[in-house]
Amino acid sequence: MNATVRRAAFVALGCLSLAAGAREIDPESGFVIDKNWEEVKATCTACHSSKLVIAQRGSRATWKGIIRWMQATQGLWQFEPEMEDRILTYLATNYPPGKDYRRKPLSPLLMPPQ
Repeated sequence: MNATVRRAAFVALGCLSLAAGAREIDPESGFVIDKNWEEVKATCTACHSSKLVIAQRGSRATWKGIIRWMQATQGLWQFEPEMEDRILTYLATNYPPGKDYRRKPLSPLLMPPQ
C-alpha cells in the first residue's frame, strides 16, 4: 500500500472515530446528553444506578416492556403519558438495540472429545 493510500485511510478512520464519539456524555451519570436526558436521569436514578440503564439496549417496545415490568414488580410509579413518551423516546433514541455479537456455535467436529 503506498503512502498516499495509507494516509487517506488513516484520515478516513480518524473522521469515523470522531463522528462515532461525537455524542456528549454527562460525566456524573454517563447518560447521553440529549433532549429530556435530565428527566430520564432523575427518574431512573431515583431507584438504581445509571450504569444499569446505560448498559441496556432496546427498541421503544423493549424499553416500554422494561418500564411495565418495573411498575408491576418493583414499585415504579405510573408515569403521565407525556412523561412516559419523553422517557421512551430518549431511551429508544440513545440506547437502541445493538448488533448481536455472539458467535455461531462451533461445529461438533471442532469440539474437544468428551
